[in-house]
Amino acid sequence: MIKSCVIGLGQRGQLLIQNVLLKNADISIVAVCDLYEDRVAAAVRQIREAGGDARGFLDWREALNVSGLDAVFVFSDWNTHTEIAVYAMEKGIAVASEVGCEYSLENCHALVRAQERTGTPYMFMENCCYNRDELLATVMARRGLFGTVVHCSGAYAHDLRSEIAYGHVNRHYRFDNYLLRNCENYPTHELGPIAKLLDINRGNRILTVSSFASKAAGLEEYIAARSDATAEMKAAKFRQGDVVTTVITCAGGETILLRLDTTLPRSYDREFTVRGTKGMYMQSLNAVYLDGQKEYWEPADFAVNNVNNAKAYEAEYLPSIWKNITPEQQAAGHGGMDWFAYKAFVDALKNGTPMPIDVYDAAVWQAVSVLSEASIAQGGAPQAMPDFTGGKWIKRPRLDVCDM
Repeated sequence: MIKSCVIGLGQRGQLLIQNVLLKNADISIVAVCDLYEDRVAAAVRQIREAGGDARGFLDWREALNVSGLDAVFVFSDWNTHTEIAVYAMEKGIAVASEVGCEYSLENCHALVRAQERTGTPYMFMENCCYNRDELLATVMARRGLFGTVVHCSGAYAHDLRSEIAYGHVNRHYRFDNYLLRNCENYPTHELGPIAKLLDINRGNRILTVSSFASKAAGLEEYIAARSDATAEMKAAKFRQGDVVTTVITCAGGETILLRLDTTLPRSYDREFTVRGTKGMYMQSLNAVYLDGQKEYWEPADFAVNNVNNAKAYEAEYLPSIWKNITPEQQAAGHGGMDWFAYKAFVDALKNGTPMPIDVYDAAVWQAVSVLSEASIAQGGAPQAMPDFTGGKWIKRPRLDVCDM
C-alpha cells in the first residue's frame, strides 16, 4: 500500500481523489493539504466516507512531514509545483506532479538537480500522453505508416474565459497568470504526446522556441458584458495574448507548432496532427490519410471519405490498454486517460521501474513557457532550449508510456 499525501484540493484535486486515487487499491491517502480550510475539511470527510482516514493541513511542509509517506500527489497552483516536488524528493517521497507551466529556467534546473541528486522517483502527470488518439497515431508512426515524420502540431484550444475571469472569486490561480504574463502558459497537453512521438530527450531534443502573441482583447470584452463582474475584474488589463503561436525546432530536423487559444469563444480541440513523408493523422477529424490512397483530395471529398476512418486502424495499432478499457476506468476522468496515467505512476513506483514521463520531460516541456515569454518580449526571437539531460539525450533509450 502506497501511503500518500495530496497537496492542492481545488477542482482538479477533488476530482482526482474521488475518481482515481480512492478507486486505486494500491493507494492510501493519509494526509491532505490546501490553503483553504473548507477544502481540507471536505477532502478529509470525502476520504473518511470512502473508508480511509486522512489528516488535514494548511501548510504543505507540515503535510509532507507526516511519518511514513511513500508518495505525494501535487495538485496545487502552477507556481508551487517545483518547490513542493523538490522538498518531497529531498525527503525521499516519490512525486506525482500535475501539469502546468514554469516561471524560470532556474526552477527547471532545480527540479532536475533534485531528482538526480536524490534518485527519488518523479513523474509528470501529463494525461494526454495516454489518450486514445495520440497513442494510436504514435503506434502508427512507430510502425512507419507515416514515413519519416517531419512536422507535428497541436493546440490547447479551450474556452476558459469564465474560469479565468472569475479566478479570484473561485480561488483559481489562472487569473493572475493571465493578468501578469504573456506566454504559452499551458503547453504540455499538446506538446507531451508530440514529444513522446518524436523521442524528445531520448535520441532527439528541442533546440529552439519562438513564440508570437496576438493582442489581449477577449477577456476584457467578456468581462465588460457580465453584470456580475467584480470591480477588480472590470479594472483588469490582461497581458496574456488571446492566441499564442509557438514554433519549436528539434535536433532531428522536425518542427513543432503549438497554439494556446483559451480566451475567445470556441469549441474544445487539441488539434493533434502528425505529418510524414507517407501520410498524416488529424485528431480534429480522427482521420488518417496515407500516400497512394488518392493522388490528391479536396476538403469535401476528404471529409466524406475519411472522417473517423482512423477507427479502421485500431484493431492493429491501438495499444492494449485502450482495447481492454473497463467502464470504470473510462469513467475515472477524461475518458480513461486519467486512470491510465495514475496507474502508470503506481505501477512504476511498486515495481521500481523508470517513470514513463520523467523529470527531464517535465523540465523541457514546462521550460517552453519560460522561453515563449522571452521570445514574445523580443518580437518572436528564437530562444535556445537548455539541455537538461546534460548530453544523456543522445543515448537514452526510448521509453513509451505504455505497450506499443
